[in-house]
Amino acid sequence: MTTNDYVHVPVLVNDVLQGLVVQSDGVYVDCTFGRGGHSQAILDLLGDKGKLFVFDKDPEAIDAARNLVSKDARVQFFHSSFSNIYDILTNFGLQESIDGILFDIGISSPQVENSERGFSFNLQGKLDMRMDNTSGPTAATLVNNVSVDDLAFILKEYGEEKFSRRIAKAIVASRDIKPILTTLELSEVVCSAVPFREKKKHPATRTFQAIRIYLNNELDDLASGLVQAFKLLRMNGRLAVICFHSLEDRIVKRFMRKYSTNDPYPKEIPVTAEMIKPRMKIIGKVIKPKISEISSNPRARSAKLRIAEKISV
Repeated sequence: MTTNDYVHVPVLVNDVLQGLVVQSDGVYVDCTFGRGGHSQAILDLLGDKGKLFVFDKDPEAIDAARNLVSKDARVQFFHSSFSNIYDILTNFGLQESIDGILFDIGISSPQVENSERGFSFNLQGKLDMRMDNTSGPTAATLVNNVSVDDLAFILKEYGEEKFSRRIAKAIVASRDIKPILTTLELSEVVCSAVPFREKKKHPATRTFQAIRIYLNNELDDLASGLVQAFKLLRMNGRLAVICFHSLEDRIVKRFMRKYSTNDPYPKEIPVTAEMIKPRMKIIGKVIKPKISEISSNPRARSAKLRIAEKISV
């Protein structure tokens, strides 16, 4: 089975389109192209004058984007992290002129289901986990070289793993015998270290999540990307962000709260209304998939969509 045979079903598509208020002649950015599900839905609403810029670190996602670009002149893609969107798009004169920006944070079904990528604790494959598998250290490099203390920190900080030190010690003990080079080898070590199993959650879930997030610098990239997205949005432009884990959602929630509340001036300092004007307005409450969507796409169950509108520079 080739990578293109895997199907990724985009989540909350209609909610994203409504949240972004897609206009036929608008300019939009999909920061996480994946396999193009959200991008295609946006394009379906764009007219001839509309534009869509898409980003992704994953070379296989870029292959899918190239295929779309070859059929649709309204699309331009960039093999890049969304942490570079401001520098890239300002080269096109697009500062403060984007109508809507979408982030769909996390890992896609094709990435998980392709054993060669090393993201799955259920499939045998090389221990890779790089979003851009053309550069940078692999997960195998990480787990076979970092100290117990550093590994325990990574598992706790990025996976919220309560047994982080036990697992870290087990990994180091195992690699001292022989290097851990495959996904199932790592999964087995983690399972042996966890004293009990949570209902409906594999023992290695948080460990794999933590290593993936740390290895790909996902949290820092998200925090940086959100700030850059705000600068790129025009007045009344919309930001839509889908998250699947509490760590990412916390960053998004704090960002939107910070930008939608008044600056914390000391009471004794006189300020004008203009000085304390919030920069964004949160649109509605957090949106979660309906039962019908979860039934047809179980991976949508943990998705959360947050939407905000730029109302001031």
